[in-house]
Amino acid sequence: MSWFLANRNFKLLEPYEGKLSRTVLRGESSRKGADLLDKALSSPNMAAYLKYLYKTVRKYFGEAIVVTQEVDDIISSPIVKEAIINNSDCKILLDQRKYMNKFDSIQALLGLTDKEKAQILSINMSNNPSRIYKEVWIGLGGMQSAVYATEVSAQEYLTYTTEETEKLEVMRLAEKLGGDIELAIKQLSAP
Repeated sequence: MSWFLANRNFKLLEPYEGKLSRTVLRGESSRKGADLLDKALSSPNMAAYLKYLYKTVRKYFGEAIVVTQEVDDIISSPIVKEAIINNSDCKILLDQRKYMNKFDSIQALLGLTDKEKAQILSINMSNNPSRIYKEVWIGLGGMQSAVYATEVSAQEYLTYTTEETEKLEVMRLAEKLGGDIELAIKQLSAP
């Protein structure tokens, strides 16, 4: 089961009351293949539709959610940038180290304070090596923000890891166990 730790001091995350839209920006390397946002940006009609969608959903207290691995996916279209950024009260960012040299423009685009910028650039910089977790920054309506750790069980971690060496280790053991990936994960995650 996944859980959140607030401010690295083990306080629980307070719920944010109010209407929210979320923008999730991932600082990971891109995957091959086009994603929905990329396709949407290639058409002026889709960009206009995304603007309409964001404004309409928000009027009815709903949430439109965009997840992208590249900030440029959002900011490359002025229409989409305006619709998504201006209508997102909740922003969630993962590790942004690869954008460290150009983070000032991202800070201006997202309307982040210097404190929020420092929080974001601290993500995953001093993780405890004895635990398996990643950090995430959550900003709520410009009023509250913090870095949180998300930690999963060893079995969940091995099930969803994208680390090539770990995936190979699971597959090698599964092959020895007659192709049983579940059993391989259980054995590798046993204390």
